[in-house]
Amino acid sequence: MRLADLRGRSVAVWGTGREGRAAVTAIAAQQPARLIVVDDSVNYLSVPWEGELAALAPLAGGDHAFPALATADVVVRSPGVPQTHPWMAELRSRGVTVTGGSALWMADHARRTVGVTGSKGKSTTSALISHLLTAAGRPNVFGGNIGVPLLDLPAADQYVLELSSYQCSDLTDSPRVAVVTSLFPEHLDAHGGEREYYRDKLNLLGHGPELIVVNGADERLVTETLAMRDVNGWPAIPAGAGDSRFRVEADGLVWCSDDVLFPRDTLRLRGRHNGRNLCVALAVLDGMGIDVLGSKDELRAAVASFEGLPHRLAEIADPSGLTFVDDPLATSPYATMHAVDAYEDRPLTLLVGGTDRGLDYAPLREHLKDREITVIGLPDSGPRILAALEGLASVRTQLAEDLVDAVVLARKLTPAGGVVLLSPAAPSYGRFRNFEHRSEVFAQAIRETA
Repeated sequence: MRLADLRGRSVAVWGTGREGRAAVTAIAAQQPARLIVVDDSVNYLSVPWEGELAALAPLAGGDHAFPALATADVVVRSPGVPQTHPWMAELRSRGVTVTGGSALWMADHARRTVGVTGSKGKSTTSALISHLLTAAGRPNVFGGNIGVPLLDLPAADQYVLELSSYQCSDLTDSPRVAVVTSLFPEHLDAHGGEREYYRDKLNLLGHGPELIVVNGADERLVTETLAMRDVNGWPAIPAGAGDSRFRVEADGLVWCSDDVLFPRDTLRLRGRHNGRNLCVALAVLDGMGIDVLGSKDELRAAVASFEGLPHRLAEIADPSGLTFVDDPLATSPYATMHAVDAYEDRPLTLLVGGTDRGLDYAPLREHLKDREITVIGLPDSGPRILAALEGLASVRTQLAEDLVDAVVLARKLTPAGGVVLLSPAAPSYGRFRNFEHRSEVFAQAIRETA
């Protein structure tokens, strides 16, 4: 379904956040027979609905919310509305078409789009692809889940998008280049289970992309995509594995087949996972027809100038000589494991805990069993995470009352020259407005206890 298909139809936009606002503006231009916006939330996250937006689409809430959805021909779901919402199945059983703003946009722009998803690394990899394409003379517009809703993007010849599992689940058109950086259980409450999450995430690949690139070092991802093919019948191109065309070898160099491109530390981002993200980005450029080997000097300069993104292993210097690291987007044990590996050469204190979604922390226990480390547990899931680590001889654990208390404890417990890593293995909601708010509190606590 395209935006133009909404002309003359009854449309309900479900959600009043930035995605919902973008959808209302874009759909109103198509002259639907009726346009209404629905907010079924009754909490502090609700936003005022007024002015020009209210004139384009009146707001239905409370007892009017479900009837407004059920009487529409098409419901445009914001990504924040989970697939497991009880109204979703009821709407579909009534024959109401449910789609999303990202799907409507992709139907018109897929052939000009590189779409990147993944349980970890999608933001960095998509930003790196955009950066390298620009350096190679391919100007592009960068957006998606990372900041600008797709329906708000300006016209362009090339797009690079970061796409969440919520956005991928609605797609009926794949981008020309479909990229997956990693795959592990995440957002299970919103998708209905592990298999459903993988299904929704990998829907990005399911509608005829011309090129598929995946992180070949992620065994789960490789297994889940073995049977998938691009529009020409070719399987996914694996990058970053030991036998991949693009890989980082033990010599610390980035290789393209039998040729060296540049040292891995040209990319200033820490961690083996970021080395693999770089290889995925290079494989995308290669697949798009860019002579990576012939342009290695230009690409090396571009890689060296890449700044990375905020809140992803962001280091905060401290007069004490300790290094504090802000990594609040690590909301699963697997993401935290990547962060721990990035500091395997330093004494480490790890701060974990947040909203308790009932995640299994056994993988984190297995990962830390031979690591000398201090782990401080934060509300609300901190006690349960520490309980999962109980009995590991080399892991010292301590509970904190809150994030400020955790910073105070970390200063006492971390050896000189060590690292204090906020990589919580849990989301921020409940005690913080969002991950940015958690970062602000962390940074303020560091300043005030310096």
